[in-house]
Amino acid sequence: MSEHHTAEHRPLALVTGASSGIGLELARQFAEHGFDLLVNAEDDRLTAAAGELRASGTDVRAVRADLRRRDEVERLWAAAAEAGRPVDAAALNAGIGRGGAFTETDLDDELALIDLNVTSTVHLAKLLLRDMAARGEGRVLITSSLASTMPGPFQAVYNASKSFLQSFAEAVAEELRDTGVTITSLMPGPTDTDFFRRGDLEDTKLAEQATDDPALVARQGFEALMEGEGKKLAGSLKSRAQGRANAVAPDRLKAAAHRRMAEPGSGDPGKSS
Repeated sequence: MSEHHTAEHRPLALVTGASSGIGLELARQFAEHGFDLLVNAEDDRLTAAAGELRASGTDVRAVRADLRRRDEVERLWAAAAEAGRPVDAAALNAGIGRGGAFTETDLDDELALIDLNVTSTVHLAKLLLRDMAARGEGRVLITSSLASTMPGPFQAVYNASKSFLQSFAEAVAEELRDTGVTITSLMPGPTDTDFFRRGDLEDTKLAEQATDDPALVARQGFEALMEGEGKKLAGSLKSRAQGRANAVAPDRLKAAAHRRMAEPGSGDPGKSS
């Protein structure tokens, strides 16, 4: 972090999707490393999460906002401006999943997924990166996914949204090379969060594999962000090996493999909750 930060003026980090899972763990990482926080989520668990983060002595402002709506993205950005100091680092982590056959899933659910995963990330990145580029410093972490590396039958829109984010993050990172501003894409594998419950994926093999520790993923992501790495395969050794294998496997084979993992009912009925 920059030398001009003092004890009275700690660096400020913005974290979206911060009420649970990887987002909350990222917020903890920032708090443990001397950042004050502006945290966002759309659910009421944000209040408890912010209270826990404050207990560590971190200055925390919580903004409950639904980033699927453009005006709510702007409201979050206005809250950042009200802090009266720049956002030094941001983790654009808010996202949702949706499982099921594309011809059967609800269109509004799919469009809401795009609004959150894709549109709100582009919107916030535009605001953040213009400000950071003007100052010549800043760090942005975008939560992509191992899913970005493969077509996703029965998660078609979700995987496509993560492929968008991965391409977007790497492209803008190249534009900003040598400016003092870095973008890092975080690529976790199946992680032990409530993603699979919320995405109606609990009866799939993918959900059974969701054993990676969100705290580990967040620590790896934070370290990559602070090092200015372009992308980070995160989680267990198995997940990272899968990411490396996906880099060379043909899309058709990856799609077939994903189908076997994500098709509704593919999981072991004895393991479903």
